[in-house]
Amino acid sequence: MTYSKINNLAGWICFFIAAITYTLTMDQSVSFWDCGEFIASAFRLQVVHQPGAPIVSMIQRIFSTLALGDKTMVAYFINLSSALASAATILFLFWTITALAKKTILKPDEKLSNAQITGIIASGLVGALAYAFSDSFWFSAVEAEVYAISSLFTAVTFWAILKWESQANEPQADRWLLFVAYLTGLSIGVHLLNLLVIPAIIFVYYFKKTASVSWQSILKTFLLSIAALAFVQFGVIQFLISLAAGFDYFFVNSMNFAFGTGIIFYSLLVVGGLFYGIRYSIIKNKRTLNLLLLSVSLIIFGYSSFALLIIRAQAKPNLNNYNVDNVYSFLRYVGRDQYGDRPLLYGQNYNSPKTDIQTTGQILRKGKNRYESAGIKSEYVYADKTLAPRMYSDKPEHISFYKNYMGFDDEHKPTLLDNLKYMFSFQTGQMYMRYFMWNFAGRQDNQDGQRGGRDGQWLSGIKPIDALRLGNQNNLPPSITENKAYNRFFFLPLIMGIIGALWHFKRNQKDAGVIGLLFVFTGVAIVVYLNSVPVEPRERDYAYVGSFYAFAIWIGLGVLGLKELASRKLKPMRASLVAASIALLAAPVIMASQGWDDHNRSDSHLAHDMSVNYLKSCAPNAILFTYGDNDTYPVWYAQEVENIRPDVRVVNLSLFTADWYIDGMKKKQNASAPLPISMKPEQYVEGTRDIIYYQDYKINQHIELKEILDILLSDNDEDKVVMNDGSKYNVLPTKKLKITVNPKQVLDTGTVPKEDAGKIADSIQWTYDSDYVTKGTLALFDILTHNNWKRPIYFTGAMPDAQYIGLTKYLYTEGLNKRLLPLKPNPTITEDFDRVNTKPLYKNLMQVYSYGNMKYANHLDRQSADDVNYISTMFNSLLTGLINEGKLSESKKVARKYFEVIPDKFYTMRQVMSTYYFTENLYRMNDLNGANALINKSAEHINKELNYLTESSETNKRLVSEQNIRFYLAYLGQMVKLTEAFKQNEMSKKLEEQYNGFITRLTPFAGS
Repeated sequence: MTYSKINNLAGWICFFIAAITYTLTMDQSVSFWDCGEFIASAFRLQVVHQPGAPIVSMIQRIFSTLALGDKTMVAYFINLSSALASAATILFLFWTITALAKKTILKPDEKLSNAQITGIIASGLVGALAYAFSDSFWFSAVEAEVYAISSLFTAVTFWAILKWESQANEPQADRWLLFVAYLTGLSIGVHLLNLLVIPAIIFVYYFKKTASVSWQSILKTFLLSIAALAFVQFGVIQFLISLAAGFDYFFVNSMNFAFGTGIIFYSLLVVGGLFYGIRYSIIKNKRTLNLLLLSVSLIIFGYSSFALLIIRAQAKPNLNNYNVDNVYSFLRYVGRDQYGDRPLLYGQNYNSPKTDIQTTGQILRKGKNRYESAGIKSEYVYADKTLAPRMYSDKPEHISFYKNYMGFDDEHKPTLLDNLKYMFSFQTGQMYMRYFMWNFAGRQDNQDGQRGGRDGQWLSGIKPIDALRLGNQNNLPPSITENKAYNRFFFLPLIMGIIGALWHFKRNQKDAGVIGLLFVFTGVAIVVYLNSVPVEPRERDYAYVGSFYAFAIWIGLGVLGLKELASRKLKPMRASLVAASIALLAAPVIMASQGWDDHNRSDSHLAHDMSVNYLKSCAPNAILFTYGDNDTYPVWYAQEVENIRPDVRVVNLSLFTADWYIDGMKKKQNASAPLPISMKPEQYVEGTRDIIYYQDYKINQHIELKEILDILLSDNDEDKVVMNDGSKYNVLPTKKLKITVNPKQVLDTGTVPKEDAGKIADSIQWTYDSDYVTKGTLALFDILTHNNWKRPIYFTGAMPDAQYIGLTKYLYTEGLNKRLLPLKPNPTITEDFDRVNTKPLYKNLMQVYSYGNMKYANHLDRQSADDVNYISTMFNSLLTGLINEGKLSESKKVARKYFEVIPDKFYTMRQVMSTYYFTENLYRMNDLNGANALINKSAEHINKELNYLTESSETNKRLVSEQNIRFYLAYLGQMVKLTEAFKQNEMSKKLEEQYNGFITRLTPFAGS
């Protein structure tokens, strides 16, 4: 069999290994985070969040048809698209590695020997499968996110430039360059991370076309590669659209033509200019110019996939992010305007004084007949700035993090050196190298480690080395050893990659430099460019998989490095086989065996069931306010795809500040009637009432919300205040609000059952808890004013308290949601989780809800583990309410249900806390055996955790993870008191001895 056939066959073997792996471990339905939005948008071809992914939507839409009308299988087949795209990535990675290996070891006019073929194929197998089983790539491969298809585009693009390189001297070789250009254009419709392969592509071209390489020419090529990247990122993606907007503005506003006329004229100019330029280059035989113009044309042609979003926005689908139905909204959409700007090379520190506000531009929107102003773009002027500002955010939580992490006092002003130290230590070390080591050294657990400390760290499994960073490793606690993400690679994949990199640089510096450039640009360069704020909503390792892809190439080439070493003692074929065997065990085999359990999502479907639970626990025709990704996107999926409870109107408060989103809420969606919003479009259009500030008018009594709403929406100058520049704005005159309640209306609508008529309040009165009103809050006020209790109103229980706008004492837990009820506040309730509506809560937990197999699932990801605690808290709240009402029979049923659905193991510290409160309720029910069993279980867990932390503190001569120590000690102390209160004296004494023992051991380090 020829080398070509062996290479093709081995590549497809890698594909099938990866495809089978991902299919077996794939999430069977919707996952958390963005997956629900992508599935829902693909199924109905709707518009996802900025900057859009039309190619992904089209691919996923095709796969959704494989469900053959079974809507419950749509998510499965869309997940399958990610699995197959990821497997195809492994296929092209294999061919990339073998191409690089063959090129490096094969001399001109030399035939490959069997030993060389074995070494090359083994390199491809080891590198490709190592990447297939790498932590971050595997995670994205089994869910409906963009990163799987994004990785495929990166892999095919890099493979294609190597194909060009191998055929560069042939007459039609440039077709590969044009293919690369087209892939680059298409990749814009997948994810912008794909553009980072451009510098590596340009260097492959440079090294092939340049006979004599010099440092000067390398520097020029590097600058050219940055310019090419900037051309696509800013020139094609943004400036091309910005020019179109300028033309349309001129044609519409200056020449009174219809909307779009200027865009048509501009498009003809662009197409005509490219056509003329290409024709000219052909006639004049200007090959380079022809190649450049054809490449630009194909990039633009690939970028035209975004037409899908513009076309679908015209149809006003339910999910219509940014309503990109005109050139100006589209420009802001692809420019990611909502995410704001971050200083890169020069800017402010977090405590730089603001001295002024300067105008930087104008915001334009589409009016009835012309484009009109929607306000101005502005930015603060700062008294002092610094080079390389890394600590720039002035949000309180970020300021607190900067100061704690760097050890600054309140007066310290960060210097350039401080910023660089933070960049290398936190942004690069904690937020990139930690992820890198997860993939190639090992991982301690799946906890969030963004804040530093001991959670979420990398770990190799070599105890003496790990102990230097993480403390004593001899008696690791359950939070590590029972965590399925406890993956020990013993540095072996990392060592293989280092061997491969050293071998590559020794044998072929040019190619190794290209891989190094790809490694840096898709890794550390992203860290520097994004300049992210600390503590993102979740870990961001998936953003750096391109860097891990590059390192996997070196892992593969490490086989040839090992072979070279083995050849000193063994014959070539035997050396190849020995190197291949060692490498396979050192990378893909150990990575697959360690990683399978924490990437196997096949038996957990908590995200799906939680999303269904959110909807099914609402009364008919309800309004459900959500916030953030995980209580919105899966719910969108359940409603838009599976058509579950289409009568419920889901309102994402995160988007409610946008005029286009309010527009959608005023229309019928699915089986849900329009929301009762009285505001006219001109009262909330972009640039109008974006934010209304509170100004204290010293009003003592609570004011009817309708009166306040009228003032906030008033266009009468008498209802506004005059600013220093003479402009007039609405203000919120008081925070004391109320809505008068008509008892008959409340009873007639079924908001309150007749047996609770005596609990109805004359009015709900509350204090608004913010110093400003956003447009979304204004719309919420409008709904509360005009709903008249006709439609039940719910807020999800997982959102930040600030989103409840001060209504907490009228929000009653009925499950995952809190329902707004006009009941007299109960003065005996001091904790929000004790404010429950027991009847619907009992029905939901006992009859309606499904629990995603969370008790028996092989593995729960971090979000699912958090939801275990959330569900446990609901059971506690229900049990407390039933016991307080004297319903012992129902209480026992709830306790049995708890044990049926809640996992036996502790996934988080908060689960220890919720278990404590559940235990307390068992004691109150006189279930001493059940309570004692939980006490013993909790005490055993806490004892192991505290023993580990205490040993680590003793080793380090200081308290480690002080917050965790205090938490566990506090609950161990509470358990002593609890068992003593319920006369479990022997147990109480035992717990007290444990508690005192830890106090004695930890006291010497308390002040250190």
